[in-house]
Amino acid sequence: MAMKMDLNVTIEQMETGEQDAALTALQSYNKEMNQCFTFSAEEEQDRERLGELVLGFLNRELQPSCQLACLETVRILSRDKNCLNPFISHSAMSTLARYAGIAVESSAISECTQQAEGQEEGEGGEEEEVIKETSQPSENADQEVIAEALKSICNILLHNHTGQVVAGDLQLIKGVAERLKQSHDPTWNHEVRFFDLRLTFLLTALRVDTRAQLAQELHGIRLLGNQLDATLGLCWPDSLETARAGFEGVPPEEMPLLSRDQTELAMESLKILFNITFDTAKRKVDEEEAAEYRHLGAILRHCLMSQADGEERIEEFHSHTVNLLGNLPLTCLDVLLMPKVQHGSIEYMGVNMDAVNMLMGFMEKRLDRGHKLKETLLPSLNLLTESARIHRETRKFLRSKVLPPLRDVINKPEVGGALRNKLVRLMTHIDTDVKDCAAEFLFVLCKESVSRFIKYTGYGNAAGLLAARGLLRGGRDSGIYSEDEDSETEEYREAKAHINPITGVVEEEQPDPMEGMTEEQKEYEAMKLVRMFEKLSRNNMIQPMQLGMDGKMREMTPGDLHNHTNNPLFQPEEPTNSGSEDES
Repeated sequence: MAMKMDLNVTIEQMETGEQDAALTALQSYNKEMNQCFTFSAEEEQDRERLGELVLGFLNRELQPSCQLACLETVRILSRDKNCLNPFISHSAMSTLARYAGIAVESSAISECTQQAEGQEEGEGGEEEEVIKETSQPSENADQEVIAEALKSICNILLHNHTGQVVAGDLQLIKGVAERLKQSHDPTWNHEVRFFDLRLTFLLTALRVDTRAQLAQELHGIRLLGNQLDATLGLCWPDSLETARAGFEGVPPEEMPLLSRDQTELAMESLKILFNITFDTAKRKVDEEEAAEYRHLGAILRHCLMSQADGEERIEEFHSHTVNLLGNLPLTCLDVLLMPKVQHGSIEYMGVNMDAVNMLMGFMEKRLDRGHKLKETLLPSLNLLTESARIHRETRKFLRSKVLPPLRDVINKPEVGGALRNKLVRLMTHIDTDVKDCAAEFLFVLCKESVSRFIKYTGYGNAAGLLAARGLLRGGRDSGIYSEDEDSETEEYREAKAHINPITGVVEEEQPDPMEGMTEEQKEYEAMKLVRMFEKLSRNNMIQPMQLGMDGKMREMTPGDLHNHTNNPLFQPEEPTNSGSEDES
């Protein structure tokens, strides 16, 4: 009840219209409610009334302290998604945008706002005077005002669809992009820069048209790439090779850790870039775009090799980097291998493999954790798969680490703590996407050779991928790979003839269950088994399948089962409709 009275007192003081009384009342309310994130339904009307009064004050000439108090109140009230009506009109959003310094002055937007809200000309002049004052970053108080306005807009976008539409109408993305161009300007403090990026992230996450506008019209790849460049303090010893300014030639492990502020800003930039590039890998890019993506890829390689303060922060930073790398056109991933080999670098075939090794370590760490594998593991595993598919050196390096020459022919491929064993275990994972991705990675490392794939995983584990690709009869998929040297070890050669291809290991010889049977008895047992299958099929308990001539599995019809019952050597004719066979 005390809080209800306090709110009513605040409203009464605001209704007097006096700045000093309003300032005292709002400061008291803000202090009390600063950490409040849940609101009572009984006070909804009162909170809306307070919001209307605060917006009215913001459209007047105010001293800086009163501006700040009003915007702090808006920030607090905008946390309540049920009381946003005072803030989602064109005039209200325009007022907040002006205080945030991101209002776009154009006749078209002014006309749209006036038609929607019926504003009077006098109000517009006052608003413009306010924004001219608050846009100047020369005083800390002004930057506090800008930050509070940005926070309020972020809250509104997060909770309200109408607010998102109005933000699009007011072209807020253009205003914030203008300030993002000042990424190398030390004037702006961390809080303003962070909420500029957070607002950009929300706009691109929530509105498809804004996403496309930033990517194309506002040259978002270059804009956010420059933002990352400034945040990380990069210099460019070569066109596609980065270094930390002042630490050129220093090995990655000796570089100073990124600060908390740096990683916060960098992660927001990475998230925005992910939003505006998520469809890039699926389309062709021209030469100019490819150059931009290669430049960005070089920055992402630097992110991958950088370390931050705290294990969780490092992992989150690297996770956003890997997610974005997965969006880059595959042909642009060669930038990961471009830096010169230096002292302490991992070299393979004359190429710097530091980034690829870091990706593999990141992937294995996620794999060992075993938590939400689809969300946490697949981005890095997919990235490694596609990199290995198109870059011979990457594939050979990964194969040397994941599928070294086979010596253990006693334990099953899925048994053990090596990376190969962990990945083979995933090939029978309950989540189809996870098992398919793990199988695809190993298949690419085997150059899509069926015999080699079975050798390292066992036919039982490999059957799912081979069936999906029509390779159960063996052969090689359509990938183009170079010839490799023979990788068979002496241990494997000696045991090869005794390896069970289903399990992939040497097993103890089992007694022949048909030993001592006559041919008639063997045929009788075979027919008995076929009839059992036919009975289970008729009762819809199982669906018998058979291998077609194209290497894919197809359903066995009752006619097929009948023919097998009467003639076990019967070979089915291939159906003429290949499309329906694929469907099966």
